[in-house]
Amino acid sequence: MRVLKITAEGLTTSFRYPYYLIGVQPTYEMPPPATLYGHVASALGEWFDPHGVQFAVRFSYQRKHAELETTYLLGSASGKLKGHGNVTKTLEGEANPLKREILFFPRLTLYLNRPEWAEAFRHPRYAVCLGRSQDLLTYRRIEVVELQLAQSVYWQDTLLPYEFVRFTAAGRSELMPRWLDVNRRRQPTFQRYLILQRRLHRRDLILPPDASLPPIWADPTEPLIQGDSLGLAFHTWMED
Repeated sequence: MRVLKITAEGLTTSFRYPYYLIGVQPTYEMPPPATLYGHVASALGEWFDPHGVQFAVRFSYQRKHAELETTYLLGSASGKLKGHGNVTKTLEGEANPLKREILFFPRLTLYLNRPEWAEAFRHPRYAVCLGRSQDLLTYRRIEVVELQLAQSVYWQDTLLPYEFVRFTAAGRSELMPRWLDVNRRRQPTFQRYLILQRRLHRRDLILPPDASLPPIWADPTEPLIQGDSLGLAFHTWMED
């Protein structure tokens, strides 16, 4: 299978948990699929039809720290601005300090089953960022690679299907935004995934006697580890 492989690096990023508004803003430690959709759409310059588009992701960072941020929650107001004569006041708000978790020195490798999009990433339509708008990235490499089917693979720093929780204790289950419907006021769809932040070899999975995994796509351009190729777990934003 021919895929587009995008490698990017940055200084900071943060993927906030939905519905946290006051006091603390924790971050996912893996970009949610909905965030990746927005990243791809930014490079293309338009919302694209997700049907049939598959992606696999590798993501790592060096440190996680919390910083103190101040936001202002604004609401409608009436009256006059203090010290400004007859200027009408329309908005007012109060300072809202909070702790926001930040991931430092992120590295993203994104695989898409759309090799024809290579030029869009070489000349992205909008600023390259991941997470918040100020979290800028630099594309280090854009290439088209030919994946190979393999049985002996390992996964590392990636997003696995939730079904893998039956076969391994590695990783952490997370409910993440899969898709935001821009035609329905950004209505979110959530799905459970397994975040893997270590190395997991296929041979270390505990499979029931009657269970087996199909052959897995592997990236031959990545290093072999203990004789195993880098395996990729592909996901979709929307069911076909």
